[in-house]
Amino acid sequence: MSKRDYYEVLGVSRTATEDELKKAYRRLAMKHHPDRNSEGDKDSEAAFKEAKEAYEVLNDASKRRAYDQHGHAAFEHGMGGGGGGGPGFGNVNDIFGDIFGDIFGGGRQQGPRRGADLRYVMELDLEEAVFGVEKQIDIPTLVACEPCKGSGSEDGKIETCRTCAGRGQVRMQRGIFSVQQPCPQCAGRGQTIAKPCKSCRGNGRVQDEKTLQVKIPAGVDNGDRIRLQGEGEAGPSGAPAGDLYVEVNVREHKIFQRDGDDLYCEVPIRFSQAALGAEVVVPTLEGEALIKVPLETQTGKLFRLRGKGVKSVRSHGHGDLLCRVVVETPVKLTARQRELLKDFEDTFQGEDGARHSPRSTGFLDGVKSFWDRMTS
Repeated sequence: MSKRDYYEVLGVSRTATEDELKKAYRRLAMKHHPDRNSEGDKDSEAAFKEAKEAYEVLNDASKRRAYDQHGHAAFEHGMGGGGGGGPGFGNVNDIFGDIFGDIFGGGRQQGPRRGADLRYVMELDLEEAVFGVEKQIDIPTLVACEPCKGSGSEDGKIETCRTCAGRGQVRMQRGIFSVQQPCPQCAGRGQTIAKPCKSCRGNGRVQDEKTLQVKIPAGVDNGDRIRLQGEGEAGPSGAPAGDLYVEVNVREHKIFQRDGDDLYCEVPIRFSQAALGAEVVVPTLEGEALIKVPLETQTGKLFRLRGKGVKSVRSHGHGDLLCRVVVETPVKLTARQRELLKDFEDTFQGEDGARHSPRSTGFLDGVKSFWDRMTS
């Protein structure tokens, strides 16, 4: 009896993608699986095997090329596709487990898993984040057991698990699904120990505290992470250790606020300095600097000091320092100062005073226009 075309079996075109092949096979596997059909249904069993055979060939790039060139004849010699269950056919559980393994975390795993990754939050002052720093940290973690060198065995003898044959997983049947789970005998390690180490009880790890020197590069910011490979938890039974991620958290600064590579600060000035102009000393992270405040400067004006910000951790450029001047109202005035200010205020009376306060005049005109609209 001649075989049907594999593309016809799966109901796909000859240009079908890998995802299209998988979806077609999954649909047929669900339809013809023995658990969904009456016992002894030979037609469903044959259709199930036929779909498996077609999928196994078309999902393999080299086999698919051979099939496209020579058809079924490509597998009549040496490729095991001539009869029975098709190329590589085992049993119903193997077929169904392969296609649905990715859904239920199937897939085989050899040996123990690597240790868990760890996270450490490091608090830094702004200066430390900007210029870089080296700090010592203590990490409570699982480390390799010294007496057994992390193997978990007191005498160093480790055997392949007989239950899972070293794969670390066993196949379990759940209704119509065949899935893989960690081996209950070896807990997924694929190995068993006849004489467990007394210090770690066969785990290969013990709880301890690890001291590390961490170099923080200049320019780091909130949320930046530094990865220290192999400094996480030790893996069970000698498996590789995980990684340690040091996450940066920069404390608030009393003077500066950071935005990317730029720094911002507020600089209070007297209203006489704002009106007449002045040279004002401002702080930077590397010392003092001067800014020239021109006459008639309004509160909120920004002055940019180029290159006085943060050196980027990702490039060689520097950010800027932006100083926002704030005109400060004088307090604790003497009688003479109050008298002078009163005389000064009297000079603003009359129509001529409006030209000295353009923002105030514009604001009052806007308020008057608003109330006129509200009451009209």
